[in-house]
Amino acid sequence: MIRGFQPDDADLLAELCRASIRELGSRRYSPEQVAAWHNRAPDSSDYLARVARGHRIFVSEADSEIAAYALLEPDGHLDRLFCHPRHAGKGHASALLAHAEKEALHSGLTRLHTEASEVARAVFERAGYLVDHRRDFDMNGVAIHNYAMSKVLDPQVR
Repeated sequence: MIRGFQPDDADLLAELCRASIRELGSRRYSPEQVAAWHNRAPDSSDYLARVARGHRIFVSEADSEIAAYALLEPDGHLDRLFCHPRHAGKGHASALLAHAEKEALHSGLTRLHTEASEVARAVFERAGYLVDHRRDFDMNGVAIHNYAMSKVLDPQVR
């Protein structure tokens, strides 16, 4: 089930994000890269502030708990897509991407874009996103990378 963000979700989303970075991130990134990424993970106040600024968070639930979430900004930037390690590989991320696309189309957007990690890249590609370019950058003194990706939305698919 996919639903909208509720303020009580903020702490759970922060914990889910950190667990995802630690456990799923370690599949594709070095321990140093995971540590740098983990240290930059948002806290619960970030989610509340983002929603207050008009960003939308969609939550996927399974077994009465939050399995994954996505954060969509008003300009079509999909800033976050994280899945709890217990629920990875079960379609939650793909369902959230499809939901975000429908919501974006209803908002009049014609394109979504993101910066996908090595972990999330395949999920975005399966959803029709294209790699625009690899982004190499420094995070807390550690070299790391992700992928700028985008998808043109078809207004006929609502």
